Amino acid sequence: MTVFDLHRGDVPLLVSLPHDGTALPDGLAARMTPAARAVPDTDWFVSRLYAFARALGASVLVPRFSRYVVDLNRPPDDVSLYPGQNTTGLCPAVRFDGEPVYLPGQAPSPDEVRARVDTYWRPYHAALAEELARLRARHGGVLLWEGHSIRGTVPFLFEGRLPDLNLGTAAGASCSPARQARLEAVLAAQQDYRWVVNGRFKGGYITRHYGQPSQGVDAVQLELAQSTYMDEDAVRYDEARAAKLQVLLDALLRAGLDAAPARG
Repeated sequence: MTVFDLHRGDVPLLVSLPHDGTALPDGLAARMTPAARAVPDTDWFVSRLYAFARALGASVLVPRFSRYVVDLNRPPDDVSLYPGQNTTGLCPAVRFDGEPVYLPGQAPSPDEVRARVDTYWRPYHAALAEELARLRARHGGVLLWEGHSIRGTVPFLFEGRLPDLNLGTAAGASCSPARQARLEAVLAAQQDYRWVVNGRFKGGYITRHYGQPSQGVDAVQLELAQSTYMDEDAVRYDEARAAKLQVLLDALLRAGLDAAPARG
């Protein structure tokens, strides 16, 4: 069973989109609530939004299965990334609106959670680690770009409305200062979108775990408010909004590449 798709590029950039998948394994949907079967907490259309990255020469890693099966951006021991705040877990039992994912008595057991980690989580992370190692060996360093999106208003997770673009570098720990400064300069130079660095979304497990600037791997997470490229209520991709945003995303990825070390 193929649980992800990997496009291998030739520049020191890997775009990881761990919440783009929508598939559910056979039999799982029947255990879920009707609302959850529509996988509403998907990072909708981010692989379509970032499709241009292939033309830049980037590698792109995309899962096939929904985050409701297993959240690829959570640690395998399910330790909270945001202690004291509402969040969802490794195999989410609640949705972003606080409502249940499963029908009564149908949530996965600890043994099932471990099996899902082995079947879906570990292969994705093995591919991610191997591709980072390949690109780092070839170029001397690599940028891991974590592409995410979420509804702009999710009261269960955060107060108020989220800024349009939310750049996270684990409070500076996952990315070199020089590269982060280049990205911030791109954001500061535009006036169409509200943005913040290391606000509510500082970067999930992937950013925090793989971002090791001293070892030649910079990791950045960009959490987009979905209204920047789609109709949130209709769950419909908006070509005009997306095309406008892609100009800025392209500038950000190019700025990240400009900060990459020369090939050794």
